[in-house]
Amino acid sequence: MALLSVQNLVTEFHGPGGTARAVDGVSFDVNAGEIFGIVGESGCGKSATCRSIVRLFGGADARIAGGSVRLDGSGDLATLPERELARIRGRDVAFIFQDPLTALNPTMRIGRQIAEVVERHRRVSRREARAIALQLLRDVHVTSPERRLDAWPHELSGGLRQRVVIAMALALRPRLIIADEPTTALDVTVQDQILRLLLERCAATGTAIILVTHDLGVVAEICDRVAVMYGGRFVETGSTATVLASPRHPYTRALLSALPSRAMRGKPLAPIEGTPPSLTAPPPGCRFAPRCPQAAEVCRAGPPPPLMLHDRAAPLHADACLLEGVR
Repeated sequence: MALLSVQNLVTEFHGPGGTARAVDGVSFDVNAGEIFGIVGESGCGKSATCRSIVRLFGGADARIAGGSVRLDGSGDLATLPERELARIRGRDVAFIFQDPLTALNPTMRIGRQIAEVVERHRRVSRREARAIALQLLRDVHVTSPERRLDAWPHELSGGLRQRVVIAMALALRPRLIIADEPTTALDVTVQDQILRLLLERCAATGTAIILVTHDLGVVAEICDRVAVMYGGRFVETGSTATVLASPRHPYTRALLSALPSRAMRGKPLAPIEGTPPSLTAPPPGCRFAPRCPQAAEVCRAGPPPPLMLHDRAAPLHADACLLEGVR
């Protein structure tokens, strides 16, 4: 049985411009100890998918309109009462946000913030929680951890702040960590350090990871499986090696073609023409059809195609291209 099973998830955001279906019928499983990547352009629904798992919307304008989210065969997280869901957040499912400065409370010292996570879910004294916080900072290789305990978030570098956020995420040894663009604001060297740290700590505890990113290079290096997302839907899924070596959906191929490589040295990159679809009024057929150079009339008709298997030799590799099976 999968650790996490998401089936036909639908999430809607309501605003002055109408209702945007940011997640539209998404299904996937994540196994214990697995690293599952979700990639795609900004605004395609990656973060909304992850926030939907534990309903971290931060406002009343969002709701799960359909589907189910089950953790280790438990009750449906999409309909679980808020009090029960609050016990799962942090303890069983932890979140690492894109910007550590906004994720941390600017009015609380680092040690108190980590200790508060421990105190909320475990029966420990303040002194014990502080000792645990200190050990967590050591575990994530924070320099001078005793001194950092009493530091304010603004006094730390971006890399150190992200290590603190990782320490908070690991505090209760969750079964699943959702990392939403965890290295976007960091320079390349620090990015590599943070990703390797995350892998090291999760491998030691058997924790699964959902990694949201736009960086296919990162996906290629650390993810076991990957889902490519476009317009609120998954358009291709499979093992990372298979999807990147033999992409089937035109959008996946376009993303890979837009990447710089040694073979392309001295040549212009191939941008994806056009703009992503509106999630309040998406096109009736394949959502990539308006930008796809291979699109035929059948691609523009509705409804959007589901993920399909086109090759029995690769049963875990699925895509949503209507033309893939007839090429």
